[in-house]
This record gives sequence, structure tokens and C-alpha cells, in this order.
Amino acid sequence: MPGFTDVPAKPDFPALEREMLAWWDREGIPDKYLHRNDAADRRWSFLDGPITANNAMGVHHGWGRTYKDIFQRYHTMLGEKQRFQNGFDCQGLWVEVEVEKELGLKSKRDIEAYGVAPFVERCKQRVLTYADRITRQSIRLGYWMDWGDSYFTMSDENNYTIWHFLKTCHERGWIYKGHDVMPWCPRCGTGISEQEIVTEGYQDRTHLTFYVRLPLLDEPDTSLLVWTTTPWTLPANVAAAVHPELTYLRVEQGGHRFYLAKEAAKTALRGDYVVEAELAGADLLRRPYRGPFDELPAAEGTEHRVIPWDEVDAAEGTGIVHIAPGCGRDDFALSKTNDLRVIAPIDEFGVYGDGFGDLSGAYVHEVATPIMRDLESQGLLYRGEQYKHRYPVCWRCGTDLVFRLVDEWYIAIDGLRQRMQDHTRQINWYPAFGKERELDWLRNMGDWQISKKRYWGLALPIYECHTCGTFEVLGSEHELRDRAVAGWDEFAGHTPHRPWIDAVQIACSGCGQAVSRVPDVGNVWLDAGIVAFSTLHYWQDPDYWRQWYPADLITESFPGQFRNWFYSVLAESAALSDEPPYRNVFSYALMRDEKGDEMHKSRGNAIWFDDAAEEYGVDAMRWLFSTTNPDLNLNFGPNIVDESRRRFILPLWNSYAFFATYAKLDDVRPTTSEAVPLAERSLLDRWLLSQLHLLIDHVRASLDDFDPDGAARAIERFTVDELSNWDIRRNRRRFWKSEADRDKAAAYQTLHEALTTLARLLAP
Repeated sequence: MPGFTDVPAKPDFPALEREMLAWWDREGIPDKYLHRNDAADRRWSFLDGPITANNAMGVHHGWGRTYKDIFQRYHTMLGEKQRFQNGFDCQGLWVEVEVEKELGLKSKRDIEAYGVAPFVERCKQRVLTYADRITRQSIRLGYWMDWGDSYFTMSDENNYTIWHFLKTCHERGWIYKGHDVMPWCPRCGTGISEQEIVTEGYQDRTHLTFYVRLPLLDEPDTSLLVWTTTPWTLPANVAAAVHPELTYLRVEQGGHRFYLAKEAAKTALRGDYVVEAELAGADLLRRPYRGPFDELPAAEGTEHRVIPWDEVDAAEGTGIVHIAPGCGRDDFALSKTNDLRVIAPIDEFGVYGDGFGDLSGAYVHEVATPIMRDLESQGLLYRGEQYKHRYPVCWRCGTDLVFRLVDEWYIAIDGLRQRMQDHTRQINWYPAFGKERELDWLRNMGDWQISKKRYWGLALPIYECHTCGTFEVLGSEHELRDRAVAGWDEFAGHTPHRPWIDAVQIACSGCGQAVSRVPDVGNVWLDAGIVAFSTLHYWQDPDYWRQWYPADLITESFPGQFRNWFYSVLAESAALSDEPPYRNVFSYALMRDEKGDEMHKSRGNAIWFDDAAEEYGVDAMRWLFSTTNPDLNLNFGPNIVDESRRRFILPLWNSYAFFATYAKLDDVRPTTSEAVPLAERSLLDRWLLSQLHLLIDHVRASLDDFDPDGAARAIERFTVDELSNWDIRRNRRRFWKSEADRDKAAAYQTLHEALTTLARLLAP
């Protein structure tokens, strides 16, 4: 064994890390690690949630990937065989939006003018570019995976396995086409699912809002007073809703009379007013009124009336709600129970159609002021004001959403809900509140919208016949080939994506007509949810799949994944295997900046992984991540990382530097020297080793219980308090003395054992 060498008193940690990476590469260390347990009998199955290959990693990605590496390294050290397969999420709107920016495209019209085929190819290329960059960044993080075997959700195997899942759902009667009002992004020209809205879809917005008079037809010179935060919906008004049991007032103010809820009067009205009557909401029901835009051709023949709705309250607004069934989900539901007309004013780009007068051709987010002027000219505007509120936005492009009547495809969740709840209860959740959070989502989750009207994504294998109304779901590439009556030669050799797959037609099983695929692509969470099957070769090698399914662990950040990845894996597994797809879920909170604010590129406070790695070093980052309570948000910044380095890494470095300095002077080579029996060592040596073995026990127990911060903090306490502040400080004279006696040898051997054991404990 070579002797020890001096170490720098002020180390350049990023430079040392680069040297270590180069040594690992030269010596093939990662490959030895990956195959260390190939012959082992015991297996430990980790399923990687795919990182989106759409941009370079930020520091928050480093946090999550550190956890993945911790648990995989630990179980490798336990001698268990593993699959080290990283995943890349490839398809969906997030990639499309970035490619649109690259090409200077502003809308779906621009994409189609550019060409769907070249646009899709650009999406594929972007994914491959950033997958390569993320791979290199992950290697810089010290994350050891079989990078040549990463899975891509855009792969044929992944897409066709989803086809199999969808056909299974169809055979059980769970897939249907719904006609409903849903959140819609007018820039992207597609619907936004319930999961996307709840998870990431609300921001503070300030909008022009109106208090509007709706004149009653059976009571001259008297109106209903309503309030709306979405003025664009007023041309589609067909009803006004009141709560039958609320108390309402008729007030007179400035020569005008109107009705509103008693509780709302003080906040809604400006100036003095006289209360003329008090009545129950039930007394207003069925009363007719004139709509605010009855002169428009689109509103011709509409009979407006007051309807009951138990969801009305007077906390905001007036206690009378303007109802436009073509522009709101609750409104649309009310139209079914109250036999209301439905007026749908805008197209997929948020532009008013014919029949809306001067508004026809106008963009939905540019009409508030013209509508206000029109209402004012009619004498129907009580007042308008700027109002700040939480409002749904497109989670990819930031455009304010609207609600639009549209046809989309859904999976009826009631057929799966009970199974998913049962499976959720069988899984161990870390933190423990995750179980109830998932169950709460499952209890309240509506049907799963699986379609998007876009280009880069799973081609939904749904073939709908417009002649006889039959729709079919195909389950594989082979079934598509066997059923094809046109377009197969044009498609053959391509991946199952638009536009190539759109050429294929099949014969309708109902009437024999040639039928094309619906043009929609799939919800991106179908892509990630199927990986418990597609990455384990569920079709090609069922025995291999069963060896690794269910997974022993999955881990991702919890704020969104209860409704997204955790949920989609549960749903697809409930349909295909009817058992829990994973045994343990380890999750963690969100990363903030040093002040506790959300990180955003637009705010200038986002920190990219490459910058942080070269400024702080990844060991300091990984140690900060490892000692953080994952239940709580993590603040990240230079001062916080530096404190983590000073608190632990420097004391550890100094402890080794102390050992190496004196070991060099005395030419100590512990592996070749005669060991001093434990019984002959000093009380302090024996105390330190006893503490070391208690530490080993604690770290093992903590990592077995998915408690990395418990393990890391115990290592930190031992290193700083017991090793550095107690043992080394009180043992210095034993290293300083000139004679090389057994006591000095025991001091070296004890410190060497402590440092090398610490190195093993720190390895994950």
C-alpha cells in the first residue's frame, strides 16, 4: 500500500470532484458497481420516474436524483441485484412549446403551415439533445446508472404498451367520448386536464371585472345585480342562479332598483342605498329577465330566467351568479338539470365565432374593455374594477385559460377507483401523510381526460366511425397492421406518431366503412404511468417482468405527483395487474431560493445545476440534500450550501488532513502494520469505536426506514462532535510524540478505522 500524502488546507472541492470523475472513468468504477451483484439471489427493484428531457437540469433536479442514488447505492452495498435504468419523459405539450419558441411559431396554425412531420422530428431531436445533456449532468452529480440503457417514453414499446392498456379499458367499458366544458388554453389550442390544473395551474392575476344589471321582464325598472370575473362569457349568458335559502334584498339607489344578497350589499354597493324589500332566494326563482346581449344573432330566442343553485354564496360578488353553460363546467352541469340553452362563443384559438356582432373574430382576452363600453352604453354597467385573484393558467405557456365546450376522450375512473384505493392502502408512504393525500385525490378525482388536440405525443388508438357511431380501440401494432385497409405502406417504418400514423385506416366493425384514427394525442401521464410494464418487457418477457414487479421503491416530489405520476402508475397497474405497482413511495417537498421564494427563470432566481456544481461542488449540495427533512420545503442558495460545507465537509476534511499529515511523517501504512488488540487500546479509542458501531446500526436502521436525513445527521454528529471535537482534539499528543510505541500505533489504527468506516457509511 502506498504511503499517505499531504492534502491542501484549502481544497478546491469542484476540482477534486472532476479528478475523481476522471479516475472513475479511467478505472471503469461505475461499470464495476453496476455489475457488482449480477450473481446475487436477492433483488431490489427501483422504478425511475422519468425526468423530462426538455431542458437542462436545475438544482431541484439534483435534490431528487440524489435521493434515487442514495437508496440504490445503499441496496447495492447490501449485495442486492438491481436494474439501474434511468428514464426520460419525452412527449407532450412541454416539448412542443419549447420547439415552437425555437422556430418562432405562435400557434397551431403556424405548426401546420411549417409541417407536422418536420415539427415532430424537431420535438424528437430536442428530447435526444437534452437527454444527452441531463445524462452528463447526472454523471457530474455522481449518479451511477446504466446510462446506455435509459428508457424513453417516446419509444415504440412504451407507446404500444399504452395501446394495450387503453384497449383493456375499452373492453371493460371504461373509455368514452365526453361532451363537456373544460379548461382550455387558447394559445396552445388544447384542453388542460384536471390533474394539470390542480397541480400547477393557478397564479395571481388581475382582471377587469364587472357588476352588471340584468333587467327583469316582470318588474319594470328593476334588475338583478350580478358580478363576473370573466366578462367574455357575458354574451353567452342564459340564466342567473340564486341560493333558494339565502336572504335577498331589493334596494333603490340613484333611481335604479335591483336585487342582490343581503350579505353582499355592503361590499358590492357603493354609496347610500334604500332597502325596499327583503325576501328569500326561492321567491326569485323562474323570474324572466333580459340578457345583456340579446341583440346578437347568437343569443336570438334565448329565454333568460332565474334558477336555483345550492353552491351560490354571498362571500364574493352579489349572491346572484351569471350562468353561461358554454363557458363554465358548473354552468354546463346546471344546463342539464335546468334545461338551459348552451351558447359556445369561442373556437379553439379563443376567437369569437359568427353571430356575436363586433365581437366576432375578436380574441377572448382582448374583449373586456369593449364589452364594458357596450354595457355602459346600454345602461347595464353598475361598475367595473380591477380585481386580483387566483386564476387558472396554462402550466406550459402561462396563458390565462378559458372554459370551452369541447369533445374529449376519457377513462371512467369509477371502474378503477376502489382497486386503486385498496392498492394505495397496501403501500408504505414516506412521509406517512402521503397515503391519505393519495386517497383523498382518488375519492374526489373525476374521470381521466386522456386526449389532447396537439401533435407530439401518444397517438390515441381510437377509431371512430362517423357513419354508424361505432368506436374501437386497437391494442397493438400487429392489430393495426391486420385491420388496415389503407395507408399501412405509408406508415410502415415510422414511429407511431403523427402525421405518419394518421394515414392508416381500418374497416369499421359496425358498418364496414373505412375509418381514420381520431386526431388527438394522449395525456402525457399515460406515457409515464405505463413504465412499470413497458420498461420491464411486460409483453416480450413476462417472467422478467414478474421478477422486478412490483417495484420496491419509487421516489419523486410529492406536491404534484400524488395527482400525476403516483396516480397514473396506480391507475394503469390497477387495470393490467390488479396489484400495487410499488411497495414504497419516498417523496419530498419543493425547493425554494435562499429567501424562501419560488424559483422561476422569469424572476431571475432559478439556479441551474451546472452553475451550482462548479461553484459549490456537488458533494456540498448532496450533503445539504441528504440532511434536509424531505417533508419540508428546502431553501437553496450560496450561503445555505456554504453553511452545509462548513458544518460537515470541512470538519471531515480536516479530520482526514490531520491523519494524513502525521501518517506521512511516520510513514504509517495501516494495512501492513500489526494491529493492536482492542483490549490494549486506550479507553478513548474503545469509546470511539463503540460510538462508531452504534452509528453503523443507526445508519442501517434509518436507510431501511427510508429516513436519509436521520442517517446523514447521525453521521454528521459523530464526525463533528465525537471524532473531531472529542477524539482527535484529545488525542493529538499521541500523534505528536516521537516514539513509535503501541499506543501511537493504536491511535493511528483507531482513527484509520473510523475514517474508512465513515467513508463506507458516506458512500450512498
